[in-house]
Amino acid sequence: MLADTKLAADDKLRENSMNKRVVVTGMGVISSIGNNVPDYWQSLLQGKSGVDYITRFDAEAFDTKFAAEVKNFDPTDYLDRKEARRMEAFTHYAIAAAEQAIGHASLPLEKLDLTRIGVILGTGIGGMDVYHRETLNLLASGPRKVSPFFIPMLIADIAPGHISMRYGLKGPNYTTVSACASSAHSISTALRLIRYGDADVIITGGTESTITKMCFAGFNSMRALSTRNDDPQRASRPFEADRDGFVVGEGAGIIILESEEHALRRNAKILAEIAGAGATSDAYHITAPTPDGDGAVRVMKMAMDDAGIRPEQVDYINAHGTSTPHNDKIETVAIKTLFGDHAKNIAISSTKSMVGHLLGASGGVEIIATILSVIHDRIHPTINYETPDPECDLDYTPNKMVEKTVNVALSNSFGFGGHNGCLLVKKYQQ
Repeated sequence: MLADTKLAADDKLRENSMNKRVVVTGMGVISSIGNNVPDYWQSLLQGKSGVDYITRFDAEAFDTKFAAEVKNFDPTDYLDRKEARRMEAFTHYAIAAAEQAIGHASLPLEKLDLTRIGVILGTGIGGMDVYHRETLNLLASGPRKVSPFFIPMLIADIAPGHISMRYGLKGPNYTTVSACASSAHSISTALRLIRYGDADVIITGGTESTITKMCFAGFNSMRALSTRNDDPQRASRPFEADRDGFVVGEGAGIIILESEEHALRRNAKILAEIAGAGATSDAYHITAPTPDGDGAVRVMKMAMDDAGIRPEQVDYINAHGTSTPHNDKIETVAIKTLFGDHAKNIAISSTKSMVGHLLGASGGVEIIATILSVIHDRIHPTINYETPDPECDLDYTPNKMVEKTVNVALSNSFGFGGHNGCLLVKKYQQ
């Protein structure tokens, strides 16, 4: 009898935990079109492209000579010079975006239980540039010339590690790695940890910096990148008939998630609610999605079911929208399959048309765009949309921002290996 009573109590506690609402109270971003949230948002609404010729290395020998590089960013605005030298760019970006997000949320860290605050970030690759540099050092001069900071600069988990050490945050701390779904999975993991009661606050999102010779050599060999070298700013053209591949971007997008009760207790300004999340696998191919969009259909449905949202309630989808021939067509198929006739009423746009594809960080910068659309009832355009593709026949918000009430929005992220993530954002109502 006592055992049965305890099990019933445990079940009730678990049910109450799962009913916790999780809200967004802060955001920070480093991107090719703005190094803070206001600049990023205005650039998105204006349809500004962050793509240009590569300055990071000499790209003359490469099939693709352009990228969406972060501009006018100085890590010493956030770190002292010695610290900055011992970190890679993906960590610089994460620390900068996290500092912005913590400030935006007005988190009074000195008054909070730091054992209840975590950091969970996504990245697809980590320190790719330092791996290349130190490999050259090894080959040229031998093992004694490899930097003692090589491994700590390289490893994918080091960005959340540095953030936790910087602020003394002792809650859950790690990195999710699932290619281009990494950020979506980090945020969905944070959502569930807060629901389970394992943390009150989690700093989450993603970071990436892979504008390197090795990265471009690999993606060019795959023929995954656009080679529109005569007009880089028009190269990323999701859902458009003449799309020829994606554009590599870099940066970080980080949000502060809190349990609603914690946010209300400290009188925080609540920006939006993350009400649902999903994760599925295609189990099909290392790079290509299933032709029928099955994994994408199931992950969007899972996020809606998690939030208790019906298909006809969805107003906007921030699409994965990579500007590759297969992805855009199959994402369209998935949306039409799941939403039926309502698909034509949904506004869709691709942030990647302006910032490129940030790989593991893409879901981080894109969830911020999605949250801003819910807050402001404005949907940024998909730029460079000139010739419609008959196989992509939905409303992709071509070229100009639109005003539309957005109560419910989805953010899609799909990655190599068949990894799918979807997040559902709602307008916050107490």
